[in-house]
Amino acid sequence: MSKYSVLLSLLLLLLTTACSDNEKRLIRRADKLHRKVLTIDTHSDTPMNLMRPGFDLGKRQDYGCVDFVRMKEGGLDAEFFAVFIGQGPRDDSSYLKVHRRALAIFDSIHSSVRRNHDVAEIALTSKDACRLKKKGKLSIYIGVENGYPIGKDISRIKQYYDLGARYITLCHTKNNDICDSSTDPAGPEHNGLSEFGEQVVKEMNRIGMMVDVSHISDESFYDVLRVSKVPVIASHSSCRALCDNQRNLSDEMLLALKDNGGVIQICFLSNYLKPPEPNPQLDSVMNSIRQKYDDFSLLDDETRKVVKDEIRAAQKKYERLATVKDAVNHIDHVVQVIGIDHVGIGTDFDGGGGVEGCRSVAEMKNITVELLRRGYSKKDIEKIWGGNFMRVMRACEEFALKNSL
Repeated sequence: MSKYSVLLSLLLLLLTTACSDNEKRLIRRADKLHRKVLTIDTHSDTPMNLMRPGFDLGKRQDYGCVDFVRMKEGGLDAEFFAVFIGQGPRDDSSYLKVHRRALAIFDSIHSSVRRNHDVAEIALTSKDACRLKKKGKLSIYIGVENGYPIGKDISRIKQYYDLGARYITLCHTKNNDICDSSTDPAGPEHNGLSEFGEQVVKEMNRIGMMVDVSHISDESFYDVLRVSKVPVIASHSSCRALCDNQRNLSDEMLLALKDNGGVIQICFLSNYLKPPEPNPQLDSVMNSIRQKYDDFSLLDDETRKVVKDEIRAAQKKYERLATVKDAVNHIDHVVQVIGIDHVGIGTDFDGGGGVEGCRSVAEMKNITVELLRRGYSKKDIEKIWGGNFMRVMRACEEFALKNSL
């Protein structure tokens, strides 16, 4: 071996060692930060797993993305569990049916947390998560994804609030009686918020419930900002400038969100993080599933579980995931456009969310490692991991308290 080759080998060894040492330092810093700062993920669909036989949040699961054991491993202090109801028929009998289903999901969340009271508690206020962290406990907050189960009965908003819900995502993938969806193939129905939707937003303001603008159309988004007297949240959305998906927020929407004082929680669903590459194998399997089961909204609960298992199996086999770096690129973009005070994290775990390097709550510290690698300070990371979101939650609480006096 020549002298040049020896020197080159030594240089490569030194660089590799230095990189390895630097990575270890970043991991140690991330560990330290997660012990000190409040970390909150503002959207997961984990309640859909609670109905599965043998699924216990208190034990490590080989299914899904979230359980209390892995929350501890990943240094995640608080998780929002979604009471998710897919959009279906809009008639009185359907409204009653989905309302009852929503109540059953609320009950399953409360029961599951109650069974693990030594590890976690239901959190209701912006102060609860810090209080429980000091006690060494995890916090489970609740949100309602899709205002569909409200039907046309505005009193259900307060009923859901009393059961622990602290935000409502106004719609899902299709239009409902509240507003237009960003992804309904039928196109707009109300051209934004309906008259009933305006009442919904005002009632949520009144009782201190956060309004979630994820999933809603652009026109609905601007209508919500016009009507709401308090900052709003996008519990699981990303940036349209980086990934041109209607579910994401454009830069103009981000600027309007800043003026409102709100916050966007970056979603970890690959199709919202980077333009999807052609994937004929996955497309073929997904088309087969759609043809096999036809209208998902008409399926019973047991069949829904079977469908979700088939979808997850196909995704695990064929899906090409975005990465932690892709997710943090969206955080970077929000910071560049509207500043550090308006961004957070809403993974959409168990609802399709999860990226290479952060497939479950056990890997949440990898996000912090990447933020540190890019030069974010402790103060910045504290805001991203929960400070910004809790500011909005406090604003909603204070508005409701002030207007109740």
